Amino acid sequence: MGKPFIEVDSRLQQLYLWEPDPDGDRLIRQYPVSTAANGLGEQSGSYCTPRGRHRVAEKIGAGTPLHAVFKARQPTGEIWTPALDAEHPGRDWILTRILWLEGLEPGKNKGGTVDSHDRYIYIHGTSEEHLIGQPASHGCIRMKNADVAELFELVQVGTEVRIF
Repeated sequence: MGKPFIEVDSRLQQLYLWEPDPDGDRLIRQYPVSTAANGLGEQSGSYCTPRGRHRVAEKIGAGTPLHAVFKARQPTGEIWTPALDAEHPGRDWILTRILWLEGLEPGKNKGGTVDSHDRYIYIHGTSEEHLIGQPASHGCIRMKNADVAELFELVQVGTEVRIF
């Protein structure tokens, strides 16, 4: 069997982890997600979720606690709480784990002004778990914190991610 791969269905706001099988791919896990409030698109500055084939370029946050706060892909030492949230209104919280994506399609999501990696497109945990299941992010794919921690353990750097 081949390597597991991820599909993100923006219409259904679902992430699927599949294991390839000659008799038909086998679903390993399914999670609700939140893609961009601005919809799908690749252009830098669009705040859209990029479409197409990607791969997990980096896994960041192994061993950090649930709700650990990240800034510039580094843990800050903070743990998100509603009180911390109230101290930083409007902050786009990156929590728990980061799967940093890299586009695989030159001109579509790789290179120039459409480069998903340069746009800092991640799969990550969020403080807005109540919005999971509807488009609400600034371009990333948000997950519930326990879900992203679980997914993080199930995938490797290089895992393909297909976003549609």
